[in-house]
Amino acid sequence: MRQETVVVIVGAGPAGLATSACLNVLSIPNIILEREDCYASLWQKKAYDRLKLHLAKNFCELPHMPFPVTAPTFVPKTMFVKYLRDYVAKFNIDPMYQRSVESALYDKTERKWVVKAKNGVSGLVEEYVGEFLVVATGENSEGYVPRVFGLDSFKGPVIHSIQYENGKKFNGKNVLVVGSGNSGMEIAFDLYNWGAQTSIVIRGPVHVLTKEIVQLGMYLLQYLPCSIVDRIALMCGKLLYGDLSEYGIQRPVKGPFCIKQELGRSPVIDVGTVARIKTRDIQVMTTIEDINENQIKFTDGTEKHFDAIVFATGFRSTVRKWLKDDGGLFNEKGMPKHKKPNHWKGDNGIYCVGFASAGLFGISNDAKNIANDIFRIVRGT
Repeated sequence: MRQETVVVIVGAGPAGLATSACLNVLSIPNIILEREDCYASLWQKKAYDRLKLHLAKNFCELPHMPFPVTAPTFVPKTMFVKYLRDYVAKFNIDPMYQRSVESALYDKTERKWVVKAKNGVSGLVEEYVGEFLVVATGENSEGYVPRVFGLDSFKGPVIHSIQYENGKKFNGKNVLVVGSGNSGMEIAFDLYNWGAQTSIVIRGPVHVLTKEIVQLGMYLLQYLPCSIVDRIALMCGKLLYGDLSEYGIQRPVKGPFCIKQELGRSPVIDVGTVARIKTRDIQVMTTIEDINENQIKFTDGTEKHFDAIVFATGFRSTVRKWLKDDGGLFNEKGMPKHKKPNHWKGDNGIYCVGFASAGLFGISNDAKNIANDIFRIVRGT
C-alpha cells in the first residue's frame, strides 16, 4: 500500500497531536503514524497514578486550546488525558495506529520523504510519502535502564518507571528507587505512602524546589535575567528546606533555571519526599556498586537487602533506529544537533518536535513554528 500526503508525522504523543492540529488549522493535509493502539500512550498507559503536570497549566497548553478555567493550576494525569481527548476531537486529528515505522529516507528524485511502516494488525509493510517529514517521537520514546553489575542475578521485580502504576503491590517490601529526578522522587514518596520500606539512589547534585517556587521562577524569567531568578529561587529553597547535604542531597554549582536552559534538566519539584528523607522514612543511598541476588552493595560500603528495584533513570530517543536520512538534523544519540531556537528544522523538509527539553511549552512552540514554516513553503512565499 502506498499513500501520499503533504506531511508525514511520526508519533501521536502530545508533540504529534500539536503539530497535526496546527497543520489542520492551516488546511495542510497530514498523516500521523503511531506504533501504539492509542494517542499519547505514555500518558494513557504508562504514567503512574499520582502524576501531575509539574508546571502550571498556562505553560502546558497545546496550540489553539487553553485549559478550562476550572482546571487546577497543576493538572493531574486524568484531567490532562481528557484535555488531549478533547483536543483530538476539536481539531479532527485521526492518527493511524499500530504503524511501527521501520525506515524513513529522502528520495532525491521525487524530492519527497518515503516512510515504511509495519501494520501491526495485517503484518504488511505500508509506504507513506510526503513532501515533509515531522519526527514527533520525542525524547521519551524508550525507557533507559543503565548497566549495573550483577543486576541479572536479582531475585525480584525489576521495573522501569514507565511500568510503575502505584505502590500497592509493594506494601511491606524493601524497595530501591534508582534515579532522583522528578519521577524517582515522586515514586519514592508514593511507595512510602503505600507502606513500602523505601530507599532512593541519589547519584549526583540535584536542585529541589516546590512547585510554587518554580512557578514564581517561570514568571520572573519573563522580566529578569536567569542568574537573578536563580538567586531568588535558591534563597526561597534554602529558607524552606535548609541545608540538605547532611541528608545526602547535594546542590549543583549552577542554578536551577540556568541548568534548565543550558542542559534541559529540570529541578525536582518536591511532593513531600524531602520531609520523609529528613525523618529517615526514605533512605538516601549512594551509587550501586554491585548486586548479588537480593543483596545490593553501594559505593559508600553500605549493603542492604531489597525485594524490588524501580529504575527511574530516564528515557532515550529511538530516532536512529529508523531514520535513514536525517537532513543534518540529529546527532548520533538521536537528539537535535543544533541548540535552541534553531533545533527544529533540517534540510529537505525534515522537522522535529518535542526534542527541545522544554516540556509541553517547548512542544507548543515547535509545533507552531513547523506548521507556519511548511505553510510558507507550500504557498511559495
